[in-house]
Amino acid sequence: MWTIIQPLGMTLLLSIVFSKIFHSDIRLYAPYILSGMIVWEFVTASSMGGALAFVQADAYIKQCTHPLAIYTLRTVCTNIIVLGLASLTLVVWVLVVMPQNFGWPWLAALSIFPILVLIVWPLATLLAYIATRFRDLPHALGLIFQAMWFVSPIYFESKTFRGGSLHGLVDYNPIYHLLEIVRAPLLHGQWPTATNYLFCIVTGAVLVVVAALMGIRSEKRVIFYL
Repeated sequence: MWTIIQPLGMTLLLSIVFSKIFHSDIRLYAPYILSGMIVWEFVTASSMGGALAFVQADAYIKQCTHPLAIYTLRTVCTNIIVLGLASLTLVVWVLVVMPQNFGWPWLAALSIFPILVLIVWPLATLLAYIATRFRDLPHALGLIFQAMWFVSPIYFESKTFRGGSLHGLVDYNPIYHLLEIVRAPLLHGQWPTATNYLFCIVTGAVLVVVAALMGIRSEKRVIFYL
C-alpha cells in the first residue's frame, strides 16, 4: 500500500510547486514527475542497498560459496517488484488524464524492466565490492545521487536544460534515455528512439564488463574485509 501512496503523495506535492514555477499544466506535469520519481527511486534504492549487500550478508558469505552477485540480485529483484507496483499508479493516471496516448507504443514501456536490471545489477555489484573495503561509500553515494538529481531531467523537464544551453546534460545523460523509454510511450504516445536504447544498452554493457572484472579480481578477498 505504501509503495503506491508514497510516490502519489510526493508527486502531488511536487506537481503543485513545480507547475506554478514552470507554468505547466499540473494534469500533464504530474505524470512526468511520477515517471521520473519511480524510476529514480529504483536506481537509488538498488544502488544504495546493493552497496551494503555483502556487508549485510556477511554470515552467509562466510559459510557458503555462492557467487556474490546473487546478494545484489536479491536487492535488485526486491526493488523491481516495488517499481512494478508503483508503475501501476502511473499507468492508471495516464489512462485517466491522457487516454489518447494509449496504443501499441505502450508495449515499449515494458522494456524498461529488463534494461534497468541490465544497468543496475552490475552497478550494485560493483558498488558492493567497493563498499566492502570502504564502508563509508554509502554516504558518498548520497551526495553523488543528489548531484545527479539536479543535473538530470528527473523532475525538471528536458526543455529546461535545453533552454539554458545545457543540452549536453540531456543528450549524453543515460538517465534521460532511461526515462524516455517510459515517457515517450506513456506521455507522448510515441516509440522510444534507437538512440534511447543504444545509450542504455551501452551503459549496461560497460557496467557488466567493469563489474565482472572487479569480481574476478576481488571476489576471493571480500571475506577478509567482512
